[in-house]
Amino acid sequence: MDAASAGEAPCASILPMAPSGFRSCLEAVLGGAFGELPPAPDGDDELVFWRQWLAQRNLGLVAVADPQGFSWAGDWIALRRAEDGGLHAVLMFGVPSGPTLDPDQVGDAPIEEAYVVAPLDIHLDRLQPYGTEPGEGVVAALLVAPEAEAPMTRVETAQALAGRGLEGDRYALERGTFSKSAGKGYDLTLVSAEALDQLEREGIPLSWEEARRNVVTRGIDLNALVGKRFTIGSVTCYAQRLDEPCVHLERLSRPGILRGLVHRSGIRVDILDDGTIAVGDRIVAA
Repeated sequence: MDAASAGEAPCASILPMAPSGFRSCLEAVLGGAFGELPPAPDGDDELVFWRQWLAQRNLGLVAVADPQGFSWAGDWIALRRAEDGGLHAVLMFGVPSGPTLDPDQVGDAPIEEAYVVAPLDIHLDRLQPYGTEPGEGVVAALLVAPEAEAPMTRVETAQALAGRGLEGDRYALERGTFSKSAGKGYDLTLVSAEALDQLEREGIPLSWEEARRNVVTRGIDLNALVGKRFTIGSVTCYAQRLDEPCVHLERLSRPGILRGLVHRSGIRVDILDDGTIAVGDRIVAA
């Protein structure tokens, strides 16, 4: 699963670490719409974790190009450089903007960076953007590649390794394009055969190998699995987020697939326990 072919840049932090007060400001922006903002698991980068949590809800953190000159009639998060030398988050609002929440009381310290929480796609449902009923499906094909950008090869069975990937695949071997990237969702990728069939009907044929996903499915709504546990055969997985297409995948395959695969390019998944996955295995939401 190349992260390049997985449709996103390496999941690096937008900052070296979460600034003081950032969580309070982010919670205020969300206003409890999605429940309580969860803490990052021990050892995880907070900002990477929250970015991925937001992505499950069709949201992202967008960096502001000119933070000092920025104003907006909505909530945005300014990072101010205080006298202690550290960055502190302040929630801003309005045109011109002023602070509505200053957790660390840094006042008018200089703004060095700023971020807006924005929807990834304004057309999707706000609270349940990817649907609720995935149904059930089966594994139509399994594919692995030993190196980044190497051709994908079909196999009948594969050993799933918790927290790593499929045995023999570049990510389990730590040879993928973004093997050293932080964050979750790099173990396994899934795409539906129905999505690729539809793309072909639209005049843009893309083979299962060219799609560069590990598991091709039939019968299940993969998007509706985002944020849920599910099983492939006896292996338990967790769907982190959509596996959106990118220009790198288009470069490796053919022109036109970028637009055609938006929101139907599959999902990015964590493997939670070891086990064997085989063609024909059932896929069921937990």
